[in-house]
Amino acid sequence: MRVAALFSGGKDSSYALFCAQHYGWDVTCLVSVFSASQASYMYHVPAIELTRLAAESIGIPLVEASAPPEPEAELIPLKEALSRLEIDGIVSGALASEYQRKRLDQICQDIGIKSFAPLWHKNQRDYVRELVAEGFEVIVTGCYAEGLGEEWLGKILDDKALEELERLHKKFGISVAGEGGEYESFVAYGPHMSRRVCIEYEKQWRRDSGKIIVKKAWLG
Repeated sequence: MRVAALFSGGKDSSYALFCAQHYGWDVTCLVSVFSASQASYMYHVPAIELTRLAAESIGIPLVEASAPPEPEAELIPLKEALSRLEIDGIVSGALASEYQRKRLDQICQDIGIKSFAPLWHKNQRDYVRELVAEGFEVIVTGCYAEGLGEEWLGKILDDKALEELERLHKKFGISVAGEGGEYESFVAYGPHMSRRVCIEYEKQWRRDSGKIIVKKAWLG
């Protein structure tokens, strides 16, 4: 099975890639979409440029596409990029978003390939704990929900952080896995990577949300 992995560098796409490799599939390339919209419902935005270093550490070629800010047009570059690849299907980190899953499935149907989502409808609490237990070093790169203050930016998702997320879930109803857009993440290191992505960053916080701004990044 020759597949391309949709790759944002975040925890969901990274773990979906890890699952595909565990299945023994031939992941021929990673595909990252750089969106011009800071509020894209389809694509991951914070620190997306780090996918280049992550792909180098993973050892799989990276294919890049640029998406316009208009929602009705942002799928076109992805479809065009995938149609040029010699693959049987794609692997995505879709976990619970019907919006993303349906659009990816439609693209695959249009170009005659299959769509695989290894994480689809997994229990979110169990999933993030499994992620941490497998050795994924997940950094919070953006916060967009009540209860997630500036101190969360740059935080590593460890057991203590997951306990706090579960407390915030009970208090505010946020998704422990960030599936409602409560937070964004980047995987700096994991069992699928040969070297750690090291970063220096600044925090950008405005009123009740914020993100990290990467100033320097390298492979350690």
